[in-house]
Amino acid sequence: MNKKATNLAFVLNFSSCKGDGIEKMHYFCRELYMTRISMKTDSQFLIDIDRILEAKAGAKAKYVPRFVVSYLKRIVHQDEINGFLRSVEGKVGVDFLEEGMKFLDTKLDVHGLENLPDDGRLCTFVSNHPLGGQDGVALGYLLGKHYDGRIKYLVNDLLMNLKGLAPLFIPINKTGSQAKDFPLMVEAGFNSDCHIIMFPAGLCSRRHNGVIRDLEWKKTFIVKSVQHRRDIVPIHFEGRNSDFFYNLANVCKALGIKFNIAMLYLADEMFKNRHKTFRVTIGKPIPWQTFDKSRTPAQWAAYVKESVYKL
Repeated sequence: MNKKATNLAFVLNFSSCKGDGIEKMHYFCRELYMTRISMKTDSQFLIDIDRILEAKAGAKAKYVPRFVVSYLKRIVHQDEINGFLRSVEGKVGVDFLEEGMKFLDTKLDVHGLENLPDDGRLCTFVSNHPLGGQDGVALGYLLGKHYDGRIKYLVNDLLMNLKGLAPLFIPINKTGSQAKDFPLMVEAGFNSDCHIIMFPAGLCSRRHNGVIRDLEWKKTFIVKSVQHRRDIVPIHFEGRNSDFFYNLANVCKALGIKFNIAMLYLADEMFKNRHKTFRVTIGKPIPWQTFDKSRTPAQWAAYVKESVYKL
């Protein structure tokens, strides 16, 4: 077993959280990515693996091997991300995204800018999700700049912890006590006077039989776009994560592990994709009237997905 796999095994068998192995990883990943650790001011929140371990494991945290703690800090890039968050304190919205683009040294080769509607109509922008990091930052920056910040992402409410992006986020939560509010939260997004950005697959792309593509696109963007008479603008974002990421996701699937363990490595994948130029292709808007009763919303979602991959 190689070093990375050995370290991952230690994480998966992390014994200081309650529940079985999958529950432990679920709790830990949730805290690792979504918990805000208050530092010297009320406005700045940074990643702190040591304090997360103490909060979740209490006195047992001292029994977690230090090399495992160091490994976790390294794969989430604690020092680098905290340095970035400190440097952009006070930046919000598109300004925050612009700083993120600079930090990641991400550049875009954009095709189809002429397809962006400028006649005042509100649209739903949907894209494949190959990276899980840069693609969200880059599309938000691209569209936010074009529409003077009048954009909203529909995201899991835990991501609201990124205060710099909170003004652009509409929180949605399909699990837990807030599940009953999910339809209302989505409705609020589409009722806003902003363009909506969605990654209908939810998770970032996976590799199957050597082909990297999104998982099934959920039908919500079709249903709500028709209901609110928003044309749908398809966008293709070209990019990929590492072989390790795809192999890990496939191993977890083969083992029947439902929790998205690969999520733990998204920060590391983001750093691997620094200093790159990504091709973005914007397709022609699809009128909302297209999505009639000749197909089900799920079938229309699959149709738009295929259209994206043809761009």
